[in-house]
Amino acid sequence: MSERDKSGRPVGGPPYRAAIITASDKGALGEREDLSGEAVRELAEGRGYTVVSRVILPDEQALLEGELRRLCDQGLADLVLTTGGTGFSPRDRMPEATAAVADRMVPGISEAIRQHSLTFTRRAMFSRAVSAIRGSTLIVNLPGSPRAVRESLEFIIDELRHGLDILTGRDGECGRSG
Repeated sequence: MSERDKSGRPVGGPPYRAAIITASDKGALGEREDLSGEAVRELAEGRGYTVVSRVILPDEQALLEGELRRLCDQGLADLVLTTGGTGFSPRDRMPEATAAVADRMVPGISEAIRQHSLTFTRRAMFSRAVSAIRGSTLIVNLPGSPRAVRESLEFIIDELRHGLDILTGRDGECGRSG
């Protein structure tokens, strides 16, 4: 049996690789600084993830799907965190892009984020974000504002490690002991 920390999680192994995709027309044109992607990077690196890719793409579903496929299918990332493109604007297509490339949906993650976000703002009900698995990569859509990114990612990031442990085969136990 492998060594475990005080919470029962396996210890050791290389850090998980995270990729960040920001969906923003203005960001892709250089007209807006990517503060949300930066917030994702800071939080991920602060929790021990190695950020292997960070891109800003326009809100074009085909481009978003292509980048998600590239990151997952080439085994470049264990976790893809997206920011932006989850609202009601006709250009907001990140949930559709994520669902289009998904092998399996993971509704619990996005439901938990929405539930938590409702404690800060009722507007969280307008999030269309989804979470999914493609191959052995977990994809999680996050909101587009830096504040909402921090609130959401801080809420889920420690638990994501357990899901990644199961998904990547680092751990085979999903139940808690004791």
